[in-house]
Amino acid sequence: MSPAEYPHRTGGWLRYVSRYTATQGLPEGHPMKIGIIGAGNIGGNLTRRLTALGHEVSVANSRGPATLTELAEETGAHPVAATEAARGAEVVVVTVPLKAVPDLPSGLFDGAAEGFVVIDTNNYYPRQRDGRIAEIEDGLPESRWTERHLGHPVIKAFNGTYAQDILDRHRPAGDPERIALPVAGDDERGKRIVRELIDELGFDTVDAGGLDESWRQQPDSPVYGLREGTEGVTKALAAASPERPETFRA
Repeated sequence: MSPAEYPHRTGGWLRYVSRYTATQGLPEGHPMKIGIIGAGNIGGNLTRRLTALGHEVSVANSRGPATLTELAEETGAHPVAATEAARGAEVVVVTVPLKAVPDLPSGLFDGAAEGFVVIDTNNYYPRQRDGRIAEIEDGLPESRWTERHLGHPVIKAFNGTYAQDILDRHRPAGDPERIALPVAGDDERGKRIVRELIDELGFDTVDAGGLDESWRQQPDSPVYGLREGTEGVTKALAAASPERPETFRA
């Protein structure tokens, strides 16, 4: 998460909530080509886990591929420019600071695989990092704002996940200590693919509904940073308020 490893959260609602089952997924062991734009806490640890699982990962940051040599040597990921990260990718993860989204280069998704899915991990931190964004302050869900700037549908996931948990808290299916992540988005196929990927990473998921409901997982909501299973995540989503907490206003 970030800044300073703030937790992240999600939402959707009651009629949408369901537990992911493995029967909905891609063929078992299917290696994917994944682009990761942003190599901070979340992006770096997703790179580590996804390459360890056998996926082909291209990773980019704002400072250029030369600054990613150490991560590339550690993981086998391909360090690339931001405009190259999505080439051929079936999944693209956008995990840059929210304020940086409008400054991402044009043609960001040029050359991506047909039907590619975009994961948005972002949170709005007006006081700590992002400054005031009027549309979000007026009630637009953070990921809807991001989607509009990217010009492509997004699936909101990992925004309430501690980055270190990606490395340390994955568990096999059925383990009583396996935690669940909320996943929100309007594209049901895309959401299914993201949930499959999260299952492979070692976490359960809860379908948190459409993107307009994703305020339920925004900073300081009950599910933000929650380390519980599907039942606890479902209850936390239900308990969320649409009112933005004062501490997360500009």
